[in-house]
Amino acid sequence: MSFTRAHSADVSRQRGVGFVEVLVAALILSIGLLGLAGLQMRSLRNNQSALERGVAVVETHAIADALRAERVNAINGVFDIGIDDPAPVGTTFAEIVVAGWRANLISSLGAAASGSVDCNGSLCTITIRWDDSRGSAGATQLNIQTQVQI
Repeated sequence: MSFTRAHSADVSRQRGVGFVEVLVAALILSIGLLGLAGLQMRSLRNNQSALERGVAVVETHAIADALRAERVNAINGVFDIGIDDPAPVGTTFAEIVVAGWRANLISSLGAAASGSVDCNGSLCTITIRWDDSRGSAGATQLNIQTQVQI
């Protein structure tokens, strides 16, 4: 009989402890889930930035191919454009290509995107600039500069 009393005394002492344990577990779980949500947001932001960098590299290769297609005109500076210059308007191959390249930059990287080409002989410097404030944690502009031999 003493065994039954001791067992029933232990059971009566533990009433309510299960509810507190559930609340503590829910609190710990919610803090962990908040951390995971923050990690997911940071991951998405960094993935967007990486995508934009990849697009910038592809666009650099696109204009470099156009420079190689018209090598003589590129060496003579026909493709040259400053980063803040307006897109060219005209019907020559160089004007059409540079205007299309700038339009691709804006459609792929946002309204603040721009690009420049500066050829010094057969060595051309291509610069692409865009707003990367979401991905770079505060830096508003990112520049990728590539030098190519045409």
